[in-house]
Amino acid sequence: MMPFLYFPEDKTEYIPALIMLLIFMLLAFIVYKLVKKYSRNEEKKMKEFEEKVLERLEHEEQERNNKN
Repeated sequence: MMPFLYFPEDKTEYIPALIMLLIFMLLAFIVYKLVKKYSRNEEKKMKEFEEKVLERLEHEEQERNNKN
């Protein structure tokens, strides 16, 4: 019967697994940074859009008040 946990005597068998782990962690970090940067850019665009909408609403409200 094969043991549930396998710990090799030759520790060099851990090297490929460690390399893959480091690669995936690096890729996950890069993706995290890209998503954060994209989110920051979208937030800036949304704030600019919100400011434009508020300015337009204020302008329209002033025009309505001037007509009355």
